[in-house]
Amino acid sequence: MSSQHDVPADRRLPDELVESLVEIRHDLHAHPEVGYEEHRTSEVIQRELTAAGVRHVGGLAGGTGVLAWIPGRGEGPATGLRADIDALPIKEETGLPWASTHPGRMHACGHDGHTTILLGAARVLAEESKAGRLERPVVLVFQPAEEGGGGGRRMVEDGCLEGRVAPFKVDRMFGLHGWPMLDAGMVGVKDGPLLAASDRFEIDVHGEGCHAAQPHFGRDPVVATAAMVTALQSIVGRNVDPLDAAVVSVTVIDAGSAFNVIPMSARLGGTARSLRAGIQDLVERRIEEVATAIATAHGCRAEVRYQRGYPVTVNDPDTTDRVRAIAGEELGADRIVEVDRPTMGGEDFAFYGQVVPASFFLLGQRPSPADPMPDLHSPRYDFNDATIETGVRLFRRIALAS
Repeated sequence: MSSQHDVPADRRLPDELVESLVEIRHDLHAHPEVGYEEHRTSEVIQRELTAAGVRHVGGLAGGTGVLAWIPGRGEGPATGLRADIDALPIKEETGLPWASTHPGRMHACGHDGHTTILLGAARVLAEESKAGRLERPVVLVFQPAEEGGGGGRRMVEDGCLEGRVAPFKVDRMFGLHGWPMLDAGMVGVKDGPLLAASDRFEIDVHGEGCHAAQPHFGRDPVVATAAMVTALQSIVGRNVDPLDAAVVSVTVIDAGSAFNVIPMSARLGGTARSLRAGIQDLVERRIEEVATAIATAHGCRAEVRYQRGYPVTVNDPDTTDRVRAIAGEELGADRIVEVDRPTMGGEDFAFYGQVVPASFFLLGQRPSPADPMPDLHSPRYDFNDATIETGVRLFRRIALAS
């Protein structure tokens, strides 16, 4: 496992700082809170910012978001650094001493690590500012509800990038995500689309209930729903250009309450993912067309609800080049991995990239290729403490070089 002691002495963070950050991460991990309920987490963030002498405002994005800022020698604009702070509704199975104390809640996506890294960056950048080495101001965005709640959008709507909360406008944004498919000490970068637009759909299928022994007296919504699940797969297979990427996954089916009754209605739902706006439009339109036609063919009626979620996370090439250069100088050119294709997961960091040039990069988590770790959203996932120091160093250098 990599550690900060593999780093040249002149680039290491003080041991006591790293140790204190690990303690913070363990504390956050033990007290996970899901989207818009991160009240204790927000209090911890504000306590640590106060201790570091960093000015901040809480109560954002519905109540738990925090925005902090550190002045530079110039008046602005500022470099933005972001962390998400929420957990997931998952029962933890790690068995670690710092495992979740909140039943059915855990930090299974590493947001405890992201938050800790940004708090570490706040500490070191506050010292750089005092020493007069910080040219541009820095705005630190601690946002709630990344896991489906759109906290990033609400931070933007609250004016966090526009100078309405902090005294500085943000003209470029950077964020990171722990990535268990990359080795610790490695950084993944990619120009253009990195993560997909993430939408959801629900379809109510209305039929006519009857006795299951006499199906000809009813209009069976269960059969219609079964046909619908199969037919929806044709959207990707037959409507989307094979050189484009899309996903339509039915993940929820709900119908009936007795083995001998054909119910009045059935419900299905799922997710749709895409990497281009045109494909997103196509998928939305075809889901409604297919569902409506299949229901009609079975004598039923379909009611389709399609909800657009996060847009595509698109990395600005010039901003991403900054990450490449800085990570190469800080970690070594051999530690940079060019991500060859996007992932179909979604990220609300995308909302920042719709306002200013932005770059989202991947921070390796895996101890070694021979020592794999659980994937994100696994009940056995735990952020790799040995990578906290790397994340802080990268955020520090990004702020200093911007």
